[in-house]
Amino acid sequence: MMEITKELLLSAYMQGIFPMAESADADDIFWVDPEERGIFPLDEFHIPKKLAKKIKAEPFEIRINTAFRDVMLKCAEPTDNIERQNTWINDLILKRYQELHEDGYAHSVECWKDDTLVGGLYGVSLNGAFCGESMFHDVTDASKIALVYLVARLKVGGYTLLDTQFVTDHLSQFGAIEVPRAQYRNLLKDALTVDDADFYSLSEEADGSTILQSVTQTS
Repeated sequence: MMEITKELLLSAYMQGIFPMAESADADDIFWVDPEERGIFPLDEFHIPKKLAKKIKAEPFEIRINTAFRDVMLKCAEPTDNIERQNTWINDLILKRYQELHEDGYAHSVECWKDDTLVGGLYGVSLNGAFCGESMFHDVTDASKIALVYLVARLKVGGYTLLDTQFVTDHLSQFGAIEVPRAQYRNLLKDALTVDDADFYSLSEEADGSTILQSVTQTS
C-alpha cells in the first residue's frame, strides 16, 4: 500500500487529483479525477442581493487560519443535507491536511459569533490555484459568507483558479460551473505558473463593503 504523505497530496493536486475516504472510519483514501470538474470563474462570481445586504451588516467576525482543525472537524460532521449525510473526511485526511496547513499550503476562512465558530471553509492553495475542500455552517448563511470572503481574498491576492471539485445547487447559485477534465487541467497548469499570488494580500480588517467591492471588480 502506498504511503499517503503530504508531499504525495501536493503532487496529486498539481495533477488535478484529490483524495476522499469512503467514511470517517476508513483506514485509507481513494483518488478522484472527475470527468467534469467544478470551478468558479472568479470574474463571474455572483452574490445574491439578500446575501450582499447581510455582508454589509457584518454579522460575523471573519478570521483566517485561527481554527483550521476545528473547521475540518466541523466539515466532517454529518448533516441532514442529502449531499452531506456521510463524511469523506477520515483521520488520515485530518492529519495530512493539518500538516499542509502547518506548511502554509492549506487555509481556513472562519465565521465567528460571540467567540464561537459558527461557519467556515478550508482548502489547499498552490500558487494561483485554490482548491476548495469543504464548508460548514451552524448559523444561517455563515458558510456562504465565508465563501464570499474567500473569493475576495483570492481576487485581491492574484489567484486565477478556484476549484470546487463538484458543483452542487448550493454552489451553482454563486456561479459555479462544470468544465471538462482537459479544460480544468489547462486552467490548473496556467494557475500553477502564477508565482506572485498572495493569500494574505487582503486585510483581515476589511469591512463588508470592501469585501463586496473586491468580489465584483473585474480583472
